[in-house]
Amino acid sequence: HVQLVESGRGSVQAGGSLRLSCEVSGSIDGNNCIGWFRQYPGKEREGVAAIVTLGGTTYYDDSVTGRFTTSQDNAKKTTYLQMDQLRTEDTSMYYCAIRSPAYCSTFSAGWYNYWGQGTQVTVS
Repeated sequence: HVQLVESGRGSVQAGGSLRLSCEVSGSIDGNNCIGWFRQYPGKEREGVAAIVTLGGTTYYDDSVTGRFTTSQDNAKKTTYLQMDQLRTEDTSMYYCAIRSPAYCSTFSAGWYNYWGQGTQVTVS
């Protein structure tokens, strides 16, 4: 059974930074796509960043390009989302998820197999 556990929730002022972590446990393939999504109340989840675990290729939505960075520590099976220059519109529930690496750049939430529990980010 695959589990994703997120940490790093918090509240910051606009312009500040936060780092989210996503630790994966269980039996997974050697190459995956780890995606980061956020969900506003009443809206569908939208992808903001993703990383292919073999090779480290990253993808970003235009709304976060230049401000968010996703990275990984394969030894710890942990993926990070560093969020800088945060804006009030970044306030949302953030989720990490895992899927096969094909089409990692498309941020299609329906293709992800397992999800974290979500963590709240508040920017004021």
